[in-house]
Amino acid sequence: MSNPAETPSRDSQVFLPDFCAAGTILVVLLVAELVAILLTLAAHTLAGTFLTELAKMSMYVLWLALLGSAVLCRARPYIEHLEPARAFVVVFLILELMCLVFAEITFQVTAVFGAGAIIDDSHTTFILRSSAISSIIIALALRYLYISSEWRRSILLEAQARISALQALIRPHFLFNSMNTIASLTRSDPARAEEAVEDLADLLRANLGGPKDHTTLKEELEVVAIYQRIEKLRLGDRLKVRWNIEELPMRALIPSLTIQPLLENAIYHGIELLPEGGEVIVSGRRTGDQLHIEMSNPVSKTSAGKKSGNKMALSNIRQRFELAYGNKASISVVETDDLYTVKIVFPYGENLS
Repeated sequence: MSNPAETPSRDSQVFLPDFCAAGTILVVLLVAELVAILLTLAAHTLAGTFLTELAKMSMYVLWLALLGSAVLCRARPYIEHLEPARAFVVVFLILELMCLVFAEITFQVTAVFGAGAIIDDSHTTFILRSSAISSIIIALALRYLYISSEWRRSILLEAQARISALQALIRPHFLFNSMNTIASLTRSDPARAEEAVEDLADLLRANLGGPKDHTTLKEELEVVAIYQRIEKLRLGDRLKVRWNIEELPMRALIPSLTIQPLLENAIYHGIELLPEGGEVIVSGRRTGDQLHIEMSNPVSKTSAGKKSGNKMALSNIRQRFELAYGNKASISVVETDDLYTVKIVFPYGENLS
């Protein structure tokens, strides 16, 4: 199964959609028919002949649209490596030349089969009119595609910046507490102190490493396990984590740094504030083509015991899921007086490498 959240390359400047895809061709045909209707309305003069003129115009425009889609389908692999300005000019010239050739062929065919004539203009007028109209439509279409491509690219860059921000988001109190814990262990248990230093180094490497859009559940849970071990050294028996994730496929893909920030929030806003501590419950299952992950933690029943926060991690995760999966994924929060639960649902995609 392919990655459901496949995104374009960061360095790609191509602004053309995939004209080989059925969905794109459908959109092209719908737009072409709309153009045919507008051109027919603009040129319509005789009463009772609108449908006849529309049929003539539609046949010409739709065939031209299909031919253009076929040309761009074959040319896209070569065009996408060009700079945007050069690609714009190349595509414009290709489509304009194709329109001129098609217009000439259409006129000559009409001249041969006079009985079925659909062109009332002279040769020069027909060619010039076709060239002018096609130039305007092609230029507007390419401009729209370029603006749309830049908009999608800006969203992608913003999402990658958010990933980098989330990776750099290590609460100072966690780092200070971890260092204090390690310092205290250096005298009482040097072996555990050494293990804690290695765990902290691994966690920092995972959080501050290069941006990575997706990772496997196995790799994500390994990072979470490191974080849990470090916090366990500090909180001791106050921290308990129950994992009910046997049904989850470990090769499934998930946006990186999803579960670890949720566990960090559960400890910071829940377990740490309870004198007796508590248990974080993480459960997961697969239902058809969707994965469900839930994380619940007890919270203080008194407002004085609750910490206020900007919930930046949860907001970042939600926006990254929206970018990766759109409306196919959801992140919801259920909060009661003594329990806080985060529920994540997203499409199942497996790492085949």
